[in-house]
Formats: sequence, structure tokens, C-alpha cells
Amino acid sequence: MSDQLYYYTIEKPSVAEYKDRGSKFLAYAYPIQTADDFKKYLQLLKKEHPKAAHHCFAYRVGIDGNNFRVSDDGEPSGSAGKPILGQIDSKQLINVLVVVVRYFGGTLLGVPGLINAYKTATALALQLTPVIQKQVLINYLLQFDYTKMNDIMIIVRQFGCEIIRQESQLFCELEIGIPKGRVNEVVFKVKELQSVEMNLVKQRLI
Repeated sequence: MSDQLYYYTIEKPSVAEYKDRGSKFLAYAYPIQTADDFKKYLQLLKKEHPKAAHHCFAYRVGIDGNNFRVSDDGEPSGSAGKPILGQIDSKQLINVLVVVVRYFGGTLLGVPGLINAYKTATALALQLTPVIQKQVLINYLLQFDYTKMNDIMIIVRQFGCEIIRQESQLFCELEIGIPKGRVNEVVFKVKELQSVEMNLVKQRLI
């Protein structure tokens, strides 16, 4: 997976509702970048739905495929988090969080019923937001004299780089995400400018 130049994620948040025998399942899908994003959204939903019986979730972050988490939040083991993650994976999505909030309706659904409910609610939410293809970006920090700013920005635009953060004073710092397939070209072009310091930050998905 590490050779990937592109990945798929969702464009914007969505919410869908599924009902079964009185229980209501509200699925919230979010595009996220980090585990911190996940914590923020989960806290928001717990505040919004304090009386819900369960706040089950799954997320997958990063192209190596190893950064994921599932939670059944008190439901029988394997009946909620795994079905949610299964729907994210079936669409081959990355950097996606789905939280399913359940209001208990008084009738036990059993494990097969729960698996179906969490799976269906997640599938509905993911159908409501467009899937988009994004480039894998490699982050570099550039440090240079402000007189070089125009030259740097021409390179940034030419190779479709994304500006992550920018600090401009007499001496400028610019963190850019370079599309993975164009890194060698960009490094070569920047080094041609001279007196520009360029350091790899970390691989990141934007």
C-alpha cells in the first residue's frame, strides 16, 4: 500500500437514520485526518445525544492500513464496530470516521439484527456523501528569504502542491504537501533556487 499515489475518502460529513423494531440508529460519517479529529467528533455527538444508549464507531486513517479502531460501546462484542468498519473498507475509504448513535426501542434485536442495523446505517450515511480521490502528499518544510517567495509559489502551483502552513516575516517558513509522484521534480526545482532550506517533515494525507 505504501506505493500508493492516490487514496479515496469522503468529501464532507453526512448523516443517515435507520430504524428497526423501535430502535433508532443515527450514522454520522466524517472525513478526518487524525485520531484527535475522531475524539473531537465523538465528544460532540455524546453532547448532542446524551440520552442515547450507545455511541459505536469505527475509523481508518492513513494509507498503511494499520491505523484503525472499532468500538461496540457496550453492545455485544463484534456487533457494532466491526460492521461499521466493514462498510468503510468495502468502499476502500481512508481517513473516514463513522459514529452510529443508537436509541434503544425496548426490543432486543439479537446479534444478527444489530450487525445488520449498524451495517445498514453506515452504508446509508456513506451513500450520502461523495467519494473523492486525493493525492498522497509528502510534507516538506521550506525556509527561505522573502525575496524567494514568488519563485517558490510558481513551483508550488506548477506541481499541484498544497500549502499546509505559512509564516512570512523577513525570513519565511512554508510547509507544503507535495504529490508523492512529483517529489523528485519539486526537490530538484527548489534546490535550483539556492539558499532555500528544504526538509522532509512527515508523510501525511490531506
